[in-house]
Amino acid sequence: MSDLRYTLITDGSSDAALLPILTRTLRAHGVRCAIQPSLAETWALPSKAATLEARIRTGIELYPCDLLFVHRDAENQDPAARRQEICRAAQQVLASSLNPTLVCVIPVRMQEAWLLISEEALRYAAGNRAGRQPLSLPQLQDLEDLPHPEHLLHELLRAASGRGSRRLKRFPVHQCALRVAEYIEDLTPLKGLSAFRQLEEDIEQAIHTLGWVME
Repeated sequence: MSDLRYTLITDGSSDAALLPILTRTLRAHGVRCAIQPSLAETWALPSKAATLEARIRTGIELYPCDLLFVHRDAENQDPAARRQEICRAAQQVLASSLNPTLVCVIPVRMQEAWLLISEEALRYAAGNRAGRQPLSLPQLQDLEDLPHPEHLLHELLRAASGRGSRRLKRFPVHQCALRVAEYIEDLTPLKGLSAFRQLEEDIEQAIHTLGWVME
C-alpha cells in the first residue's frame, strides 16, 4: 500500500500542534502504512487565499493529499454550524473524485485545550523533564469549558520550565507549545471530549471508506 498523505488547513501556525494528534489517531484506527503529514501554511499567502474556500483550494494545490483535515475552533459557535461552514466552503473544491476526502477538526473551544492532559508532556516540551514544580492541570470534564485554553497552556509551560522571572523573559513559549503534542503518549483522556470523539468517528469512517485500514 502506498503512503497516506494528509494535509491540515488551519487558521494559524499554532495549530501545527494538531499534526501529532492526527497522525497518532490515524495509527490508532488501523493505518499501518507510512503517513506523510503536511501543514498548509495558507495564512502566510496573499489576500486571495483569505476565505476558507480559497485556503482549501490553495492548500490542495500546494499540498496534494488523500485526506484533507480542515480545522476551525468552534469557540462561541455551535460545532454543527462550524461543520456546515467547512463543508460549504469545501463543496466546490472537492467536487472532483480526484480530490481528497474531507475530515473536519472542530474543538469546542480551541485546540490548545487538547494539550492540557499530560504534566509529563508539558515538562518535556518546556525543556525541564525532571521538574517538580506543581502544575494545576484542569479536570478533563472542564477542558471544553475553558474560556482561554491558550493562555492557560502558556502559563503552565512557563511554570513547568522552572525558570526565574528574568529567564522567563527569554522563554520561547510559543515554540514549546507546538511541541507538547509530540510528548503526549496517551490520547485516551481525549476520548472523554465530545469534539475529539467526533473527530475519531470521522477519521475511522474516512479511512475505512478509502481502504487505508489493514485488518
